[in-house]
Amino acid sequence: QVQLVESGGGVVQAGGSLRLSCAASGNIFTITAMAWYRQAPGKQRELVATIVSNGITNYADSVKGRFRISREKVKNTMYLHMDSLKPEDTAVYYCNIKVPYGWYRTNSSSWGQGTQVTVSS
Repeated sequence: QVQLVESGGGVVQAGGSLRLSCAASGNIFTITAMAWYRQAPGKQRELVATIVSNGITNYADSVKGRFRISREKVKNTMYLHMDSLKPEDTAVYYCNIKVPYGWYRTNSSSWGQGTQVTVSS
C-alpha cells in the first residue's frame, strides 16, 4: 500500500522554472533509486531523470543542463528542479521509486494522475 503523490506542476512561460515534488508514503521498503518520467499528449511515457542511493544522477538528453533531480531520503521525498522550460517540456510528470522487490510503478500498473506541466511560448 505504497502511495506516490506528485505536486508542483503548473503553467509557465517559456524560459520559466518549476519545482516538482514527489512524496512517498505507506508500507515502503528501503528506497534504492528514484526517477521522474513524463508523458506528452500522443507520446509514450519517457524517462526524464534518475537518482540512485549513492547520489549518482542521469538525465535524458533533452533536459540535460536544465533539469536537476534531488532527494531527501529521511522524508522519502524527491524533487525535479526545472529551469529554462520549453514548450516541448509540456507533459504530465510522474515519479517512481525502486524498492528491494523492484520498481513500484511498472508498465502493467496505473501511474495515477501525475502533475501537469504546461509551458507556453
